[in-house]
Amino acid sequence: MPEGGTLLEDDADIAAPGAVVRRHRLSTRLWHWTNLAAVTVMLMSGLMIFNAHPRLYWGKFGANPDHAWLEIGQRGAVGELRIGDWQIETTGVLGSFTDAHGTVQAQAFPGWMTIPTDYSLADARLWHLAFAWVLAVGLAAYLPWSLVNGHLRRDLHITRAEWAPKHLWRDITDHARLRFPKGAAALRYNVLQKIAYCAVLFVLLPGMILTGLAMSPASNAAMPFVLDLMGGRQSARSVHFLCALGLVLFVAVHLAMVALAGPVNEIRAMITGRWKVTGD
Repeated sequence: MPEGGTLLEDDADIAAPGAVVRRHRLSTRLWHWTNLAAVTVMLMSGLMIFNAHPRLYWGKFGANPDHAWLEIGQRGAVGELRIGDWQIETTGVLGSFTDAHGTVQAQAFPGWMTIPTDYSLADARLWHLAFAWVLAVGLAAYLPWSLVNGHLRRDLHITRAEWAPKHLWRDITDHARLRFPKGAAALRYNVLQKIAYCAVLFVLLPGMILTGLAMSPASNAAMPFVLDLMGGRQSARSVHFLCALGLVLFVAVHLAMVALAGPVNEIRAMITGRWKVTGD
């Protein structure tokens, strides 16, 4: 989904091919880059935290003898990913890999994916919790401000017409064929963008924060209902992992679409707020 936005100029006629228009507000640009840094650090430190016990469970309790629905481990010298009854060998990537010194390491995620690179659960937790505040405060500030300045209503509200199956199918087929809107049409979010961004803003990021609170002993003491709402600490950990996976998939698709739509123009717009209108 190419990065869309709001045409801020009053006269939409200037949105002719080749025109340079103001596309992203300062608040959107600041939140975008702050969020990118926070999510990157949280993801990499979260993988190190996962390395301490690379198994996921449902319910209140979970330990090595219990049945895990997801596990990244080793079978001898062979790395293995198991989801339910499905297993795949992952030697060299997950579970078992060779480090820069030529030593085979039995660890779920390799050091180049984690913060810190060498195993340290304590340091990973410090990084994770520090940037969790950045993420939570940023989201808490961005959503009300976007409501006040009309960004949510103007850019992310999905109309009844856009929910129509015919409209959704046309957007899906256009994206599958890499047919992206041009000219003034590219300045508006399409329905797939709206669905994706709403999922991030109102499901994945809040889900990360809520499940993080559910796993915190201090939060459990102050707000025990959060843990009950999630169905137990292990369920909260599993949902936390799935929300993180959802964010990774979103970023991967987002970057791919930005690259296909014209990375220089798209990245410049998110840095300066200015975007060059593409031809019809």
